Amino acid sequence: MAIESSASPSPAFSSFTHLECTRCGERLARDGGANLCPRCRGPLFARYAPPRLDRAGVSGRARSMWRWHEMMPVGDPSNVVSLGEGGTPLLSAPRLGAKAGFTDLWIKDEGNNPSGSFKARGLSAAVSRALELGHTAIAVPTAGNAGGAAAAYAARAGLACHVFMPADTPPVFRVECERYGAAVTMVDGLIDACGRLVAERAPLEGWHDVSTLKEPYRVEGKKTMGYELAEEFGWELPDAVLYPTGGGTGLIGMWKAFEEMEALGWIGPKRPRMFSVQAAGCAPIVRAFEEGKPVSEKWENAATYASGLRVPKAYADDLILSAVRASGGIAIAVEDEAMRRASDEIGGSEGLFVAPEGGAVWAAAKALKISADLDPLARIVLFNTGSGFKYL
Repeated sequence: MAIESSASPSPAFSSFTHLECTRCGERLARDGGANLCPRCRGPLFARYAPPRLDRAGVSGRARSMWRWHEMMPVGDPSNVVSLGEGGTPLLSAPRLGAKAGFTDLWIKDEGNNPSGSFKARGLSAAVSRALELGHTAIAVPTAGNAGGAAAAYAARAGLACHVFMPADTPPVFRVECERYGAAVTMVDGLIDACGRLVAERAPLEGWHDVSTLKEPYRVEGKKTMGYELAEEFGWELPDAVLYPTGGGTGLIGMWKAFEEMEALGWIGPKRPRMFSVQAAGCAPIVRAFEEGKPVSEKWENAATYASGLRVPKAYADDLILSAVRASGGIAIAVEDEAMRRASDEIGGSEGLFVAPEGGAVWAAAKALKISADLDPLARIVLFNTGSGFKYL
């Protein structure tokens, strides 16, 4: 059972004030322990009283995602659970760009995070808040990388961790979770089946469910990718961001970060076009985008070797589609073979061993150029969300 904290956040460390439902606008207490909106079951966002903080004030801090702690949800710095996540390389990719005629191509390499993927950001934030709220055990459904990150940060915090993953997940992901001391349950089915088991068992076992966007804090870790992009480009956002989309937390988080930075006075109203990239064998967001629907329908018989993209229906699909449309972006699907070829091109051109999801965004960029939906002269950022070593 969670133990509610009565402490207020330290003004010097966090400006977190309350939670707000992304669907109905319900406001909830910051330390009430809610995971979802009690009125409509919508995802919750942490909201902040913008601090008096000049963007130059963080420039001398350590290169981790916690350098933005005023805009993070942990009130007591002693509860921050960190393995050095964030501050990942943003690399110019001229040789790769030249292959398709792009003149200003960049790769944000999230494979440099602890546990080898961008999931480290979200789970660092979620486990930190779980610790602050007094939880002693967490549970998570995973397609692979989230399980490893959850297990690692739970171990760091001294919390028990229960991971549920599809039985056909690449073996290294199970080995990683078990090495960090997690209890792993292999499930016949996809991540949605794992999620149902977590939802059923967590209340009975006293586990804190940290499923994607079914708790408010993983998105807070992911949003720091948006803060980093702005800072690395001199506080002017790029023209386009291509992001591999399974659960979509990273895309949603960056869109939230852009709004927060404008409220802080750090950036203006310009936004990048956000491109949601999925696998052809599991493309619910793409289908909903093309059909003009506000939410997606479950993708039956989902199949792709990019395990992070094998999410038949994202819980916060409405937020993904809203951000893509508001930005003037597009949702696009690519075949697995195109991902493989693209991953080889990235490795041979730029020396990066990317996950299949990283290959997917390069395959998408080339397709978007051919269709004239992406300007080759624009400043374009591709997100590689994890290390290719996990897919050997």
